Amino acid sequence: MSFDRFEDLAALVPNEVITHSLVEDIVLPGNAGILALITLDNGLDHSRPTTLGPGTLIEFGRTLESLRARAASGEIAAVALTGKPYFLTAGADLSTVKTLKSAEHGRLMAELGHSAYNLLGSLGVPSFAFINGVALGGGLEIALAADFRTVSTGAHGIGLPEAFIGLVPGWGGVYRLPRLTGPRAAVKIMIENPLSNNRTLDGRTAHEYGVADALFEPADFLEQSIRWAADALNDPAEILDRRAALSRYDDGEWQAAAQAGRAFIEAKTSNAAPAPAMVMDLFEAAEHRTQAESAAAECEALTELMRTPQFHNTVYAFLDLVQKRAKRPAGAPDRSLARPVTKIGVVGAGLMASQLALLFARQLGVPVVLTDIEQSRVDRGVSWVHAETDKLLARKKLSQDRANRVKALVSGSVSKEVFADADFVIEAVFEELEVKKAVFAELERVVSPECVLATNTSSLSVAAMAEDLEHPERVVGFHFFNPVAAMPLLEIVKAPSTADEVLATAFAVGKELRKNAVLVKDAPAFVVNRILGRMFGEITAVFDEGTDAATADGALRPMGLPMTPFRLLALVGLPVGQHVQESLHAAFGDRFYVSKNQQILIDAGKKGLWEQDDAGNDVVPESTLALLTRGDSPSSGEEVLRRTQDALADEIGRMLAEGVVAAPEDIDLCMILGAGWPMHLGGITPYLDQVGASGRVNGRTFH
Repeated sequence: MSFDRFEDLAALVPNEVITHSLVEDIVLPGNAGILALITLDNGLDHSRPTTLGPGTLIEFGRTLESLRARAASGEIAAVALTGKPYFLTAGADLSTVKTLKSAEHGRLMAELGHSAYNLLGSLGVPSFAFINGVALGGGLEIALAADFRTVSTGAHGIGLPEAFIGLVPGWGGVYRLPRLTGPRAAVKIMIENPLSNNRTLDGRTAHEYGVADALFEPADFLEQSIRWAADALNDPAEILDRRAALSRYDDGEWQAAAQAGRAFIEAKTSNAAPAPAMVMDLFEAAEHRTQAESAAAECEALTELMRTPQFHNTVYAFLDLVQKRAKRPAGAPDRSLARPVTKIGVVGAGLMASQLALLFARQLGVPVVLTDIEQSRVDRGVSWVHAETDKLLARKKLSQDRANRVKALVSGSVSKEVFADADFVIEAVFEELEVKKAVFAELERVVSPECVLATNTSSLSVAAMAEDLEHPERVVGFHFFNPVAAMPLLEIVKAPSTADEVLATAFAVGKELRKNAVLVKDAPAFVVNRILGRMFGEITAVFDEGTDAATADGALRPMGLPMTPFRLLALVGLPVGQHVQESLHAAFGDRFYVSKNQQILIDAGKKGLWEQDDAGNDVVPESTLALLTRGDSPSSGEEVLRRTQDALADEIGRMLAEGVVAAPEDIDLCMILGAGWPMHLGGITPYLDQVGASGRVNGRTFH
């Protein structure tokens, strides 16, 4: 097979960072012959992952052609593939893919991947993939194309995230994966994980699922993999028996997996994005297709998807925002100004405070002390951390040694004197300004002059909290989202007096916590909660005006949001939502609607508007409706959607005019990472541009 026909494609991407295919001959133990080991390496350090663009795939394919010739002549007994440290490869180069404008170029890119990967399984000698690190998308598919696979226990970032980024696993993964793992695990990897904040597998889990045939420790991973390959050449029977046991399925199981995948997509996206459904179409059909038939369908799907606005929106959201802008926060001070943090204090021992303590202990590896006014509360907080650590251990997310260390790092006290040597203290107490001011006043009498004082407030003024302190410059907002371990956004709030050293320390800590920090101005509710507050206000207002609950709650379905407004309010908690809404109303007036009916529900002890009837259907009970006072001016779903779009465009326009963040991109980043705003919409500001709300309300687009 000649790769010459793809040369024009490579010419379209002159600035591609080529991942080279470096070949080394290795003498296998036990007289098993010569192993030709290909190492994928772009010649850069670990901060620049290896990726797959057209030039890379052409070189890889030609390397395999030369090895096939060597195999035919008897020079080599096997071929293996591995990567530079920490990476097999991170998959297709999205910056390359987005430059391919025409359908023909998209199709060629899809066909190029198949042409190269198919060679790996047809060399005339066995092929191996040694998964030493990240293997995402095309990076996992390249391993799946080999005959055998090993994986390192130190490997992370293994998966097929294409549904998350607006594509399908287009280089054979949708066909090959279920034939290794069985259909149910394949749907989890291709659909459930990507649509759950883009989760991935670690090496152990990949081995358990059957993605890899053998598991080795990272210290001598390559050496162990080579020895294992030699054994596999001599006697593969045990490997194949294990694989057959893991991949066994019948027609019913395949169809059940497909149904479960479609139900998951509906629940997560309301079927508003085309890519996940197309993944399931390919998966369902792949059961009875040949590999060649599936490959042709995958190429067709990729060609179609790469032309959709949803894909280009996703590239903007994922590549330009999450992968690039989030790594270089706008307005963050120079990192060299940051102070060292060797001990953390957490004021409070409730659920939020306990989550923070666990996160700090796991990610920073420094002592963390919880305090509260009663010993019983402190004990409950520490016990919660220990119990959650045990759960992580049971799920193999932590080793026994690491779990022991995390537990040992977290302690508690009823006295704030324990913060005397802390470098960073965060309060997570009741969301009441006077309570938080009292906490900071007490802390200032105890902590060192260099200690940073942080607040996890979701809506209150950081400046107001610090105004009575002797050193208000040490106070910074450090707002996490719930659940703390899962949500990637951290809003770092700069009050007018916050010192650059304090701000730099906050950003440094956020990075060590593996959170994506965005600098925001000290304005009520900051970014995410302000935008959600405006949205909640519109939806509760139309319900109170007389719109039925199903229409009001379902009107935003075309956005594909991860949860409807009323369900999200119930999850957050009606009292919390009402408190934030009242704070926003006090700050900004009537454009933030406060529902008297919501307060009635709270007073009646209701957890939310929806309840389940005996048949499991969501209903608003007549007894609940009887409590409420509602108007007789209902709106249609289309009217509710347009009204909400316009309200959001208005609020975001005001936020940008106020300088709450540096640019619309930061609004988008906050909503994607803090509210699960769908990638296929490209961020909230491009969405409002595309539906015309920005122009209708502000007279111009955000972009």
